[in-house]
Amino acid sequence: MTAAALALPAEPVEVDALQVDALEVRFGGVRAVDGVHLTVGPQETVGLIGTNGAGKTTLMDCVSGYCLPSGGTLRLFGTEVSRTPPELRPYLGLGRSFQDARLFPAMTVTETLLVAVERHLPTGLLAGLLGLGSRQERAKREAVGELVEMTGLTRYADTRTGELSTGTRRVVDLTCILAQRPRLLLLDEPTAGVAQRETEAFGPLLRRIKAQLGCAVLLIEHDMPLITNLSDRIYAMESGRVIAEGPPDVVMRDPRVVASYLGTTEEAINRSNQPGAGPSAPPLAGLSRAQLLVLAAGRALPGRSRMSREQLVRALS
Repeated sequence: MTAAALALPAEPVEVDALQVDALEVRFGGVRAVDGVHLTVGPQETVGLIGTNGAGKTTLMDCVSGYCLPSGGTLRLFGTEVSRTPPELRPYLGLGRSFQDARLFPAMTVTETLLVAVERHLPTGLLAGLLGLGSRQERAKREAVGELVEMTGLTRYADTRTGELSTGTRRVVDLTCILAQRPRLLLLDEPTAGVAQRETEAFGPLLRRIKAQLGCAVLLIEHDMPLITNLSDRIYAMESGRVIAEGPPDVVMRDPRVVASYLGTTEEAINRSNQPGAGPSAPPLAGLSRAQLLVLAAGRALPGRSRMSREQLVRALS
């Protein structure tokens, strides 16, 4: 299938941004993804949660083309893409971030984004040799200026990416993806390893991006308050399978999701907030279920230290 055959239609069609049916990925005898059904509607934000090894990133690798499925189908805006190479999927409107933002450390933010917009505003070889590309260069810089303003990078425009914090590099990486004008944005743990202050700023940033671009989002994230606040729906995975799907508040109350994270039952959580839980129990009273899952995922809450899964399970048992 050629890039021309995958070109976006002149007028967007109101079909699901992503449709996954009975998807399977096998590595030898291991089923990393096992019969997954998932949809992302137009302009919808869908969260994907689960413990490490649940199959979330493998599923996202299939959607973006870096992993071929063993069975099932994938459709991007109605087009079957299960065997389409990853370099052609952006022509359908797909954009993806990875857990590690790999940028050019010696280039400034502006220079990095000028490279990113080259796909849509290319400078021809002849025009470049003859110095006739000034109009095109102005258009590129205007596009970069709009992107920098939209993502709040104005103060870092002339800073080398190697000098930026982890959180700011993630925003630069995201901005490079936005330069491709995606209609479906895949984000794989965008706040992993990011300071709490930068994590809190990511939610409003993503909402601003969605409002301006009108794109759909599939988001993998271990920060439970963040993903529940951003998502219209959430899918929870365990051992390659979807174990729960629905609105965030429904999924977070699902006993299978609680057991997947905590290795215990919902009754154990309820007991932990009752008198007589024992002097060794941590101060869990008043925590929401999302906050409990944050602790189970090994993240910290304001004013509380991280807890291992084993510690939390013992405290809740």
